[in-house]
Amino acid sequence: MVIGGLDVGSTGAKITVMNQSGQVLHLGYRDYPIDRNVTTHELNAADIWNAVKILIREAVAAAPELSAIGVTSFGESFVLLDDQGEALLPTMMYTDPRGEQEASILNERLGNDFISDISGTAAHAMYSLPKLMWIKENKPEEFAKAHCVCLILDYVVFKLTGKRYIDYSLAARTMGFDIRKKAWSSEIFEAADIDPKLFSEPVPTGTNAGEVLTEVAKELNISNKLRIVVCCHDQVAAAIGSDVMTAGIATDGGGTVQCMTPVFSPIPEGQILQSNNYPIIPFLQNEVYCSYAFSFTGGALTKWFVDNFAAGYQDESAQTGIPIYQVMEKQMTDAPTGILVLPHFAGAATPYMDAGSEGAIVGLTLQHTPSDLLKAIMEGIAYEMRLNMEHLKKGGIQINGLNATGGCAKSKLWLQVKADILGVPITRMSTDEAGTVGGIMLTGVATGVYESLEEASGMLVQPIETYYPRKDIQKQYEGHYQRYEKLYNAIRPLIKLSEER
Repeated sequence: MVIGGLDVGSTGAKITVMNQSGQVLHLGYRDYPIDRNVTTHELNAADIWNAVKILIREAVAAAPELSAIGVTSFGESFVLLDDQGEALLPTMMYTDPRGEQEASILNERLGNDFISDISGTAAHAMYSLPKLMWIKENKPEEFAKAHCVCLILDYVVFKLTGKRYIDYSLAARTMGFDIRKKAWSSEIFEAADIDPKLFSEPVPTGTNAGEVLTEVAKELNISNKLRIVVCCHDQVAAAIGSDVMTAGIATDGGGTVQCMTPVFSPIPEGQILQSNNYPIIPFLQNEVYCSYAFSFTGGALTKWFVDNFAAGYQDESAQTGIPIYQVMEKQMTDAPTGILVLPHFAGAATPYMDAGSEGAIVGLTLQHTPSDLLKAIMEGIAYEMRLNMEHLKKGGIQINGLNATGGCAKSKLWLQVKADILGVPITRMSTDEAGTVGGIMLTGVATGVYESLEEASGMLVQPIETYYPRKDIQKQYEGHYQRYEKLYNAIRPLIKLSEER
């Protein structure tokens, strides 16, 4: 049987097609524009839908035996649809500043403790419900025409099948979902003055939505027997696709954004996680959950540095055919650089969630080279993840090992730096496309190709190499990490002074 995993991201969508033994038959990608300015960050749902149609048409052409596709997507952002299934407004990105006042209103009406206990997350403007409240207040004519509200996953599934299903993990990104009852929270929706019936029906991760609509099949020139599976939030899919499915381990997702997804059970007592901006997300089984610890700049920061400050290494890279990152890594030693990089070049993510924070590089001398700076950036991102690991530990989540995926996992040096700084083993997994592979695994189980996710994982995901902390280097990094812990609080007041001017 041939299965596809469709991952709809914030800047583009991609699809991976595999047979049941794990052979990749097709890869596809289509991007779409985002309109960003000071007051709005938006994209058009029609652009997403057109990209999805192209990807499915190409996938079926490349692999005519394709029988099922699982859909995953980024979270929070939603589409307001009329009774004809057409978008009424552009889709607000999770980074869009609108919704801050509405999040404060919900806080005043319910209290942050209540919201975070029910929904698994502290009130924040990034989530769907505050932004929908903003639309109701500021775009009343469009809101009055709304027949339904779909997040991106259930929008795509609805367009393909006519069914409105949203999985538990993505529903938890609205700020209106009861993570224990697995249902929309009547209390939160009542406080928001929003009808929960506008939203799709919550269903377990990996629910079979059925076959594609006849009119869609005709438009795409594909079989109407193609089945569509409701998978999950993209970070959950990446965890599944990197064989992170039990408590005690986490993904090390080294893409544009650096994200760590630990799995745990049960929900820790108190609200230490939520108070430090770590969401609690329903995972695969009852009483099993995951969370997200992340930095907005992972691979994006190393790419920015190499694109702008590594011109001296480009000739060697061109002459030898060795990627420029590897050329620069050859000049790096095992010892810590001693340079501290605060990787907040696009604001601070967990645990701070501080959009006003900015990046900093501290400790430069005339002896340092671009290679030193590149390694210092790798160290800074690893320090930030160490900080997150220690906050998670205070909240009751112990991480004993990491499974690494994504483009950054191709760097053996960076994985070793992470192991030395984090103090846990890191295993590079066989796939760099863990999100789409996770969708394939869920789809294979939903359609009976595999009896379990464990069987699917054994077929599709393999460990390649494990990097262990080196005690001598780990000890050297410890002192630098203690310096790093103080860096945000030392730098942030200076940025505030700059903002005030």
